[in-house]
Amino acid sequence: MSAPREILQSLFGEGTLRLDPQAEFDLRHPDFVMEMPQSGERIVGREAMRSMQDAFPNPPSGVVRRIVGDGDLWVVEATSDYGNDDVYHVVDILEFRDGKILKETRYYSKGLEAPEWRSAWVEMM
Repeated sequence: MSAPREILQSLFGEGTLRLDPQAEFDLRHPDFVMEMPQSGERIVGREAMRSMQDAFPNPPSGVVRRIVGDGDLWVVEATSDYGNDDVYHVVDILEFRDGKILKETRYYSKGLEAPEWRSAWVEMM
């Protein structure tokens, strides 16, 4: 069993998402659950997750902004790029049990234009 940080670094290496359904399957707990609250979806079981990944028509590339956490609770901030300027900001909350990923909660958001009215107080990133 690996520590959560080591598991996440194996998935997100040098800041780039490494999508590999079998490798990810091996890192998931048998009772794995993944939820996407924005679409109201839940995937129950690591077998179901691997099957969904295998069927995914256009897997994104990804870039990790940061990984923070402690113990069995970790958060990954990243972007997912599906091509054709279809880029999402992603926050992935990961919970671990027995050295494996037990639960993921993923939030996706498209970028948006900053309103002009607050330009005097903000700095663009």
